[in-house]
Amino acid sequence: MPEIKIDKTLNIKGVVCPYTLVKSKLAIEGIEVGQVLEILLDYPEASESIPKAMLNYGHAVLKVEKINPTDWIIHVRKEVAD
Repeated sequence: MPEIKIDKTLNIKGVVCPYTLVKSKLAIEGIEVGQVLEILLDYPEASESIPKAMLNYGHAVLKVEKINPTDWIIHVRKEVAD
């Protein structure tokens, strides 16, 4: 599997909903179509709500992975202009 090139990383550990989604949406708006946003988070609800929201916005969710007992990593490729 090819390595995913990360264009921007957003660390929202310690942030809770709805701010996790607001920060993620702003971050994806700040990159170009085709670029990949990596989101690091530790709020369990956001590990489900952020991928769903990104799909609703028309972006591609490449990866949702629990990397340790408290943290997740999400990779989203921007597919549509804002």
